[in-house]
Amino acid sequence: MSTRPRLVRSIPFWGLLAASLASAGVGLYIVNDKLGTMTSTINDGTATPVDVYVGPSVVLVGAIALGAGIVGVLLTLAVAAASTLRPHPPVEIVEPIDWDADADDAPAGTHGYERGLGYTEAIDTAPAAGEPADKPATGASVTG
Repeated sequence: MSTRPRLVRSIPFWGLLAASLASAGVGLYIVNDKLGTMTSTINDGTATPVDVYVGPSVVLVGAIALGAGIVGVLLTLAVAAASTLRPHPPVEIVEPIDWDADADDAPAGTHGYERGLGYTEAIDTAPAAGEPADKPATGASVTG
């Protein structure tokens, strides 16, 4: 079973978003610049045939680039939304942990697992440094 990387680490996803934003930005710049130039030259009466006849074609190219960028951003959002619906594979345990492996390696009487005590009881009942092993530790109760 092949696993896909998370969307945050997907290079094509971020490439689509960057290209879409760049296309939308360039298209918006072309449309605003050319429409502003056409409007000012026509209102001033200084418009040339290039402004009048070629200007609308350039605006159309800018509008197409702007529209493609908007569609790309919407497609990026749709991919991000669809990636949340994809089932994630369950976590597989490669090897179960053998909890008794550490208890076999340690010398007897060092941690109390041989007597069936838990971790906290083993610490409480272990003799302190310098105390003889037959004397009970401070945490252990003495019954008579």
